[in-house]
Amino acid sequence: MKKILIVALVIPFLSFNSTLAQKTQKPNIIILLADDLGYGELGAYGQKEIKTPFLDYFYSQGMSFTDFYTGTAVCSPSRASLMTGIHTGHLSIRGNKGQYPDKWDRVPLKKSEITIAEMLKSGGYQSAMIGKWHLGVAEDMSTWAKGRGFDYAVQEQWGKSSKGNEIDERIHWVNNDQDSITYDYTKYSCLDEFRTNFALDYLKNKKQKDKPFFLYMSYRTPHAHEFLVKHNEMYADKGWPEIERTHAARITMLDAQIKRLFDLLKQTGELDNTFIIFTSDNGPQSENGHDNNFFDSAAGLKGHKRDLHEGGIRVPAMVYWKGKVKAGSQTHQPAAFYDIMPTIAEIAGVKTPKQSDGVSFLPTLLGKKQPQHDHFYWEIQEGAAAKGFKQAARMGNWKAVRVADSNKTELYDLSKDTFEKKDVSGQYPEIVKEMNAILKKESVVIEHYPFSGGIFK
Repeated sequence: MKKILIVALVIPFLSFNSTLAQKTQKPNIIILLADDLGYGELGAYGQKEIKTPFLDYFYSQGMSFTDFYTGTAVCSPSRASLMTGIHTGHLSIRGNKGQYPDKWDRVPLKKSEITIAEMLKSGGYQSAMIGKWHLGVAEDMSTWAKGRGFDYAVQEQWGKSSKGNEIDERIHWVNNDQDSITYDYTKYSCLDEFRTNFALDYLKNKKQKDKPFFLYMSYRTPHAHEFLVKHNEMYADKGWPEIERTHAARITMLDAQIKRLFDLLKQTGELDNTFIIFTSDNGPQSENGHDNNFFDSAAGLKGHKRDLHEGGIRVPAMVYWKGKVKAGSQTHQPAAFYDIMPTIAEIAGVKTPKQSDGVSFLPTLLGKKQPQHDHFYWEIQEGAAAKGFKQAARMGNWKAVRVADSNKTELYDLSKDTFEKKDVSGQYPEIVKEMNAILKKESVVIEHYPFSGGIFK
């Protein structure tokens, strides 16, 4: 009888502990990053022509942001801000390329700049990065994703290898040079289908089933240089120019690939314990003959990629976390890429690196009181000339934009002028003075970017 009693007592105890473990298990974390997707290119954000049925559904199941900002208005520095929680006035990367003594070339993240993947290791996470990294240099694999905290990485790369050979950007490198696979567009509907296959395989075959995972899924849609797609009949009845038809088709195809990922998580039962954020690295592109106004890609916002007006840096952002984030909710709380790291840190129960300029927006997601930034800051250096150095800041509803060689700070009141149509700098000289102080303070002088620190007269 005593043995039976002991077993009877132990079984409920074990059952309770198992339930407790499930409740306290750390959530999986996924970042879904589109490439050059504008604020107005999803149906949920007002798009009338391009069909995005799954992302519109995703929007209805979580929280959407109306005032979400990138790291800056072009790929490398924006992604660097996302990965490190550092704003572009403090980062080692301020543009897609930087100044060297004898060339203008790519700049890698400094090893001292901790990535989200490196941060999450202390929380017991396994991590994967698939797609566009854009934060390293070809000749040094230690700067590639595999060398920056990711356990598994599949990425493209540009430039010359350590042997001096030009790397074909269609090649996708698995765990640096462990393996390489070349993308063949005749076998896939689009590049993002090819990449999503890697993600699905990773999720199905994770080596450590008991550990939470972090997946950084870095897509290539609707970036200007991946217009070779297998099927381009979509939207053929619209009579649009081919480049616009392909642009729209690729966004719809991306939508389908994200659904594949979502469906697998649902099938495996991991969706219920997974935090997912979807956003874009900068505003809409207008390159290779594509007109970003054709589909009103910025939803009326001024500017586009490479521009620090709202159209270049305000992007769609949606968060899904079942049972935690209220379905169908929307927030006007401003947030930026460099807030993602501290948000993820809080979710994962790890410390945010001291380097971060961000503020966790987890309270907003959970409907609690949100700590606020004093201001937001962005900068960009495109090309070696002064006109390529731009700065912007937002303080409350005041937005300042400054191009270095103009020696003038534009000022907009976003509460009345979201589309930045009226520069009111002449009416509010004291606000301009305050904003200029922010622009001067937040841009730290750094090698490779000769105009860092700003130009003021």
